[in-house]
Amino acid sequence: MTSSEENQDKPKPAEPSGVDLARVALRAAKEQARARGAEAQQKKQARRGGLRSGARADGRDPLPLGAAINRLISERGWETPAAVGGVMGRWPQIVGDDLAKHCVPQKYDEDDRVLTVQCDSTAWATQLRLLAPQLVARLNQDLGQGTVRLIKVLGPGGPARRYGPLRAPGSTGPGDTYG
Repeated sequence: MTSSEENQDKPKPAEPSGVDLARVALRAAKEQARARGAEAQQKKQARRGGLRSGARADGRDPLPLGAAINRLISERGWETPAAVGGVMGRWPQIVGDDLAKHCVPQKYDEDDRVLTVQCDSTAWATQLRLLAPQLVARLNQDLGQGTVRLIKVLGPGGPARRYGPLRAPGSTGPGDTYG
């Protein structure tokens, strides 16, 4: 096989079409206009003697607290943790009062997208495990698709471990029967 035949076998990269070229040209023109406008604004401010406040709103004006917090959240990339925190605050409205009395969200692992929920009895833990697929769908509907992938259900913790003289060797205490 010769080099000319190899070049014919390779697919050629797609040439930008007229619409794509127009978009690129429009974007470049907008950026140039924006730069010219900012440059003219700086010259105008320098002639007037520096920055001054005007009658129109600009980036230096104070923001309402909610808008400032929303801007901070978006700049730092905290949208998902903030949304999940809001869900934890609205837990009774999402799962219902009966389930909320017995099951409490503990933590959210953003990397694995797992919500950990602690239940106060094994019966409620079993109930929550059965409802987990519907609850994941409901949470993803509120938070955005794929935010919660799995609900990890924890059963009740055992009573506080007491250490003392009446303890069998090798026993972990009353926690042996929980798990």
